[in-house]
Amino acid sequence: MGKLLAVALVGIAAALVVERLLTLRKVRHPSSLQTVAEFGNTQLQITRNRLNASREIAPVTLLNCRLIKGIESGSEDIDILPNGLAFISSGLKYPGIKSFAPDKPGEIFLMDLNEDNPRAVEMRISRGFDLASFNPHGISTYVDKDDTVYLFVVNHPHQKSTVELFKYVEDDNSLVHLKTIQHDLLTSVNDVVAMGPDSFYATNDHYFSDFILMFLEMFLGLTWSNVVYYSPKEVKEVAAGFYSANGINISPDRKFIYIADIFDHNVHVMEKHANWNLTHVKKLQLDTLVDNLSVEPSTGDIWTGCHPNGMKLLYHDPENPAASEVLRIQNIVSEEPVVTRVYADNGSVLQGSSVASVYKGKLLIGTVFHRALYCEL
Repeated sequence: MGKLLAVALVGIAAALVVERLLTLRKVRHPSSLQTVAEFGNTQLQITRNRLNASREIAPVTLLNCRLIKGIESGSEDIDILPNGLAFISSGLKYPGIKSFAPDKPGEIFLMDLNEDNPRAVEMRISRGFDLASFNPHGISTYVDKDDTVYLFVVNHPHQKSTVELFKYVEDDNSLVHLKTIQHDLLTSVNDVVAMGPDSFYATNDHYFSDFILMFLEMFLGLTWSNVVYYSPKEVKEVAAGFYSANGINISPDRKFIYIADIFDHNVHVMEKHANWNLTHVKKLQLDTLVDNLSVEPSTGDIWTGCHPNGMKLLYHDPENPAASEVLRIQNIVSEEPVVTRVYADNGSVLQGSSVASVYKGKLLIGTVFHRALYCEL
């Protein structure tokens, strides 16, 4: 309620500024007009800096790569099981972001990375689930003690936020919808990391879900984005103060939670406690907009798809498309983490990378709205 009141006051203040500006125009008061203009220019420059609006990147090429056939309208998040089965969310429609298939429902694809020539297969979803409004975003898998595989999918039906819980059926590579999770604290969900068969951490990338208010949050630099813990017994905020909490994942030893703040260009390391609360350990500052985070189980390395220039992502220009960048972060908890730029492309091959995930020397790179890339390292 306090934040809502604050935004209301900001709106009133903005209206008063506009009214004052109109009055000043009539009396031509140059110093006051200059003050208003300077404030607007300052905020605009801050926003451009958060978006890395002037950054260009040098290419980093991987030799053994191919675009994945069948994925044409995004591969926003990817999660790979320990056995090499990769789940891919596709078809995200997000406010302010380009979509090549705005009228097509979202999909979940499956790839078996153990195959010599892996291919993406669209997964069948059980009857009773509203496929027409399916708008998948971040995903996470959980393997239970009896080897049951659960898939958590952030969904935005009609621009709302839900988390859909599915069970994977291996016999026919299908998904059975178990339930839809909604809560007042899950307002603008971007990504989840599963903690159990019905519990997870979720990032809210904005405090508001309305597009205009979301833009106002970014323009004013409000740090109201947060992380929520959800279980059937308890739902609570466990971390706050982010510009825009995005990708989230967990260390192999399950001691630390990693959170990407896309507009602050960093990755936060949080310690996970027995009561599911999180405490800040450190943050790693980068020079790019960090999206989803994947953790390599055998090494603990973090792989992330990034946006070198967020302005190009928000303002799509076919002649100057959004670039792609993949980083590998080693030993993030240590005093000297190592960051390696594994892949970079100016958008000629892959536009708007959002995720990178590896399995036994095979790399998958996904995008917000474009294609997906398969590489052998």
